[in-house]
Amino acid sequence: MEETISLKELFLTLKKRLSLIIIITAIATATSGIVSYFLLTPIYESSTQILVNQTKSEEQLYNYNEVQTNLQLINTYNVVIKSPTILDKVIEKENLDTTASDLNELVTVSNEQNSQVVNIAVQNEDPKKAADIANSIASTFQEQISKIMNVDNVSILTQAQLGENPSPVKPQPVLNMAIALVVGLMAGVGLAFLLEYLDNTIKTEQDIENQLGLPVLGAITTINMDDEMKEQPTSATLRTRGESVGS
Repeated sequence: MEETISLKELFLTLKKRLSLIIIITAIATATSGIVSYFLLTPIYESSTQILVNQTKSEEQLYNYNEVQTNLQLINTYNVVIKSPTILDKVIEKENLDTTASDLNELVTVSNEQNSQVVNIAVQNEDPKKAADIANSIASTFQEQISKIMNVDNVSILTQAQLGENPSPVKPQPVLNMAIALVVGLMAGVGLAFLLEYLDNTIKTEQDIENQLGLPVLGAITTINMDDEMKEQPTSATLRTRGESVGS
C-alpha cells in the first residue's frame, strides 16, 4: 500500500519534537558564540597599494602601448610580491619569527580589472605588525623589482596605517552564530524526522490498518481510574443526601 505524508503530519511531527529542535539550535548557537568570542584569536588586516606607472615618452604624455604592457605585467608582479625573494627580505627587515611559506599564507595580492593599482593585504594577530609587514612588502618590492625585471615603474600609492580602534576581520561572531543557528535548526528538524521515521510503534487506528491491511472494527478508549475513583464518593454522597431529604 502506498504511503502518503500530509502537511498536517509533518506539522505534528515538528510540534512533537519542538523542544528537541529548540535545544539543538540553542546549543549550536551558544557553542559558536563561545568559540568565536573566547577561543578564537582575533585576526587583523592591513593593506597598502602600489601603482604600476605608465612611462612618459617624449612625444606624448601617455603611451597606450606602454600602459597595456604595464597591465600585462601586473600578474607577474603579483607573483613576485609573494615570492621568497621578497618575503625573505621582509622577514629579515621586520625580524619575524616565521618562514616565507608561512608569511605567504598571510599575504593577499589583488588588483581591479584593467587597473594599474595593486593592493597588498596582510593579516596578523597584531594590527600594528600587520601594517608594518604590508608597508615593508611594498617598499621591498619597489626596491627589488628594478633588479629582478630591470624596470623602474612601480611607486607606493598608499601606505598601510594603524587606525585608532582597529577591528578584526575574523572571526565574525555574529555571522558565525547566525550560521550555527541555521545549521542547528536544520539538524534539529532532520533529527526530529529521523526519530519519527525510526519510531515503529503503533499509535493510531490508521497505523493498524497500514501494518495489518485489515479494517478496524472497534476501539477501546483509555479509562482513567483516578477520575473514576473520585466520581464514586460524589455519587454516594448525592444518594445519601437524597434519602435524608425524602425522610
